[in-house]
Parts: sequence; C-alpha cells; structure tokens
Amino acid sequence: MNNSIAVDGSNNVTPLRRVEPDLSDLIRRVASRDRAAFDQLYLVTSRKLFGVTLRMLKDRAEAEDALQEAYVRIWQEADRFRPGQAQPMSWLIAITRNLSIDRLRRRKAPSVPITDAFDIADTAPGPETMTAHSMQRAQLDQCLEKLGARKAEAVQSAYIEGYSYQELADRFQIPLNTMRTWLRRSLLLLRDCLKENSQ
Repeated sequence: MNNSIAVDGSNNVTPLRRVEPDLSDLIRRVASRDRAAFDQLYLVTSRKLFGVTLRMLKDRAEAEDALQEAYVRIWQEADRFRPGQAQPMSWLIAITRNLSIDRLRRRKAPSVPITDAFDIADTAPGPETMTAHSMQRAQLDQCLEKLGARKAEAVQSAYIEGYSYQELADRFQIPLNTMRTWLRRSLLLLRDCLKENSQ
C-alpha cells in the first residue's frame, strides 16, 4: 500500500501517514468468515507472528509450519476474540506462542510403545492442584493491577508473549533503558506483592 500525498495551496507535497488497519475489526470480520479480511490480517501480522515462531522454534521450516497452523487456529477461533479483554496483537501472539510451545513439547516427548504404556500414571493435575493454580492466577492478576495498565501489559508482553525489550520500547514509545527499568522494577513489585499475598 502506497502512502497518500496531500498538496496544499503553496504547491507543497506533503506525504500523509499510512493508516494502519484496525486489527480488532479485521478479526471481527474473520469471525464472520470474510476471506478478504483474513487475507489482510495475514498480510499485516504474519511478519510479527513469524518472528514469534522462529524465535521459539529456532528452525525456519518448522516456524513456517507453526505460522500456518496459527492462522488456521485464528480462522477457527476468531469469534472468541473479545476486544475489551485483550489487545488484538496480544491475542494473535498468544495463539501463535501456545502452538509453538506445543511443538516444543512434542519434540521432548519420549516415544513409548503402546504395550509399555498401561502402567504410566495419570499426570493430569488433581482438583487440589487445579484449585491452587487458580488461586495463584487470581493473586497474580491482582498484583498486575497494582502495576498499572501500561506496565502490566509490558510485563505480560515480555514474559508471556515473547516480545523483546526493543519491540516493547518501540510500542510504548519510550527509550530502551526506560523499558528495561520498567520491567525490572515491575518484577520486583510483583515478587513482593505475591510474597505478601502468600503469607
């Protein structure tokens, strides 16, 4: 897409800023099975999502496969996106990251003959473990709220979604060293908050 230009009365040509597409709207249209919206969503987000898969999987061919799998999942689950609950790019990255994690786990999973598998214990978490995890998640959410929306988003983007410090500094339009300070202090505050809540 080319940048538009504007000509004022003095015959000066002024380039206009490129208008970025509304990702939330594109996802909403994808949920309605709009192929053109899906193609545009791929066009404007695939480079970022491929960076996520390549950074995690360290293998270009597998990263490309994971990217295609991610877009299949996005097509299937677009109706689950809630604009008020998540940023659109964060939601797309979360899907991509989870699929990449699944691939990493499959790499490490040992191959066991079916005849040897009947004695394997059920490793699924029990009710007590699931309750504890739920409580820990609730405590983490409460502590993240204390950081403020921007710093909480930065922490989650860095440590859950895999954004680099530089990418976050660009996104939040602050110096790189300021972003490093944000994250370092935010982690210390989270640690202290979680420690207080566990006492």
